[in-house]
Amino acid sequence: MSQDDFYRGDAPWSPADPPGSPPAYGAPAGQPPGYGPPPGARAPPGYGPPQGYGQPGYGPPPGYGPGWRRPTNGMAIAALVTIFVFPPISLVLGLIARRQIRETGEEGDGLALAGIIVGGLAVAAFVAFLLFWIVALASISNGSLG
Repeated sequence: MSQDDFYRGDAPWSPADPPGSPPAYGAPAGQPPGYGPPPGARAPPGYGPPQGYGQPGYGPPPGYGPGWRRPTNGMAIAALVTIFVFPPISLVLGLIARRQIRETGEEGDGLALAGIIVGGLAVAAFVAFLLFWIVALASISNGSLG
């Protein structure tokens, strides 16, 4: 294959082109590309900003609703809520939710991860506190503190 076999696009518009020649890609007939609509042209109804309201902001195009989002996993929400009620359940629910999220593709991975982390830290703190009291009570009963 030589260099001459590759398509290099249409030639740019020039005033010397005959009036019946096809326009460059995307340009209206008889007008150079990039100069907007011809003078006196009006936009079709429903296009452009409403009169008196200025330029609209970004958002979905007219006729389209908001985008669809994936649902949030209910087990992940429960994992986050049960942190404040009973942290060991939060740890278990978070682990189950993460597995479900991987399988279904739902939202809520961060909620489940927060339930796992905070639930695990709360369980570890409770176990450390329990061990501290067991050691303290054992040392008091042996008389080694006093």
